[in-house]
Amino acid sequence: MKVLIISANRFEDSELLVPYYRLREEGITVDIASLTKGFIKGKHDYEIEANIAIADVRPEQYSALVLPGGKAPAALRENKQVLDAVRAFFKAGKPVSAICHGPQILISAGVLQGRTATCYKSVAEELKAAGIDYQDVEVVVDGNLVTSRQPSDLPAFMRETMKKIRSR
Repeated sequence: MKVLIISANRFEDSELLVPYYRLREEGITVDIASLTKGFIKGKHDYEIEANIAIADVRPEQYSALVLPGGKAPAALRENKQVLDAVRAFFKAGKPVSAICHGPQILISAGVLQGRTATCYKSVAEELKAAGIDYQDVEVVVDGNLVTSRQPSDLPAFMRETMKKIRSR
């Protein structure tokens, strides 16, 4: 099994690193994709290697997608290849987990219509304006979609993400 994490510079460190290491702990192969291959740096100066460029991602090779928050989603949501990859995961019904600002990418990809989700408080109005049923709770599960608000929600976020991945 393989899981894809898509991120970029200025990611929220814990929102990328906790899922990355938790998935690896379960023996799952994890690829980190970014706009280009190479090291990306978090808001709190942690660095991690993006071992694949988004242009080289083949969604059919992955069982699930994780979208960490921080400032990275602002850059990623403008990239056509990122949005196409997200749409492919949804079209295939694969688990997609997004935390904090991660749902901004989902809004830009146009995959949240008719869904219930949560996000970081500063993104809530954008989520509502896009017609999403916003819930201010630690984790929302809606079909294949798992969303959470912030780093303190990571235990619930990972619990529900792991349930979705294990059910594949």
